[in-house]
Amino acid sequence: MCDRHDHWTKPDFKSLDLSRRSLLKAATAATITMAVSPTLFGGTAHAAAGTVKSTHGNGFCNLNLFLAHAEQLAREDGLEIEFVIAPSFSDQVTMIGSGMVDVGVMPYTSFLALYDAGAPVKVVAGGGVQGCMLVAQPGLDTPEKLKGKTLGTFQLDTLEVMPYDWLKAKGIPFSDITVRYLGSMAEAVEGFMAGAIDMVCVIEPYGTALLNDKAGSVLLSNGIDLYGKNYTDCILASRAELMKENPAILKGLIKAMMKAQAMAEADIEATLGKVVGTYYKTSLENARIAQRAQPSVIDMRDQKAFILERTDSLIEMGYIKKKPTEDAIDWSLLEQVIAENADLYASLKIKAA
Repeated sequence: MCDRHDHWTKPDFKSLDLSRRSLLKAATAATITMAVSPTLFGGTAHAAAGTVKSTHGNGFCNLNLFLAHAEQLAREDGLEIEFVIAPSFSDQVTMIGSGMVDVGVMPYTSFLALYDAGAPVKVVAGGGVQGCMLVAQPGLDTPEKLKGKTLGTFQLDTLEVMPYDWLKAKGIPFSDITVRYLGSMAEAVEGFMAGAIDMVCVIEPYGTALLNDKAGSVLLSNGIDLYGKNYTDCILASRAELMKENPAILKGLIKAMMKAQAMAEADIEATLGKVVGTYYKTSLENARIAQRAQPSVIDMRDQKAFILERTDSLIEMGYIKKKPTEDAIDWSLLEQVIAENADLYASLKIKAA
């Protein structure tokens, strides 16, 4: 249901023909460099006037985008939202980096890797907050007991960076554990339930389900203890040239997602009725849990420092070579939409200001 990671591997950005198995590395060899073809980022999505092409994941960080698509909430501004389905999450990331699509909701860690590799992309608005959970098997209730144990996670994802940060804060080097990179959220859940992995980092509602379904399982962190309330999980990324060449398209999308957030906050039951079954293959009860734990938030301006600070971890893990400049994040169109839609913005419950 929240599986944004199906068949995920870190893209090498050399071509669009990705080989999943050839790119997976052992956890102790987290020094993968991002080889970039000089021509990869030269394309353009060619956004048609009145149409924006978007990829997406499946987590609740996508709720605003899904609802905006389901109801075509940008239509009154002359904009159609078109989804381009990627075969896998790694393809989704590569599609925006190569210019096959205009925008996409993705973990901020994936965006930072794209930016570091030279992709002409910008963070333009928020996606989702919170919802990451690090869960351990019964008895593994202290950091010291985790040494030598196995972590199941997803490469170059917030769900890998969070356990790295948490273990580091507890004085446990990442090299003291064994990391297994998983192909899907279902694989993570099944592996944990079967005892094949000692701890796992998942998104909701899977974290709550694991705690409820496996007696004695331990919640090590929900991220809030580490990062604070409303920490960033996913963001809305855009091709940089779209911001310059056709900002009205992006403003229309941002406004539509703002409308979607207002609708969800005003009547979550009606909202879930529009997306569960079509966009989320899960029960209504699981969807309620997931939405509460991982709200979709359009105004994430207060999270800029948080996102940029996480680059320290990505550098330490070998995923990027240098810290991005602040212009990787550009809230200017979001701020224009806020200024032009004061009443709509004022109705939002979760926002930066």
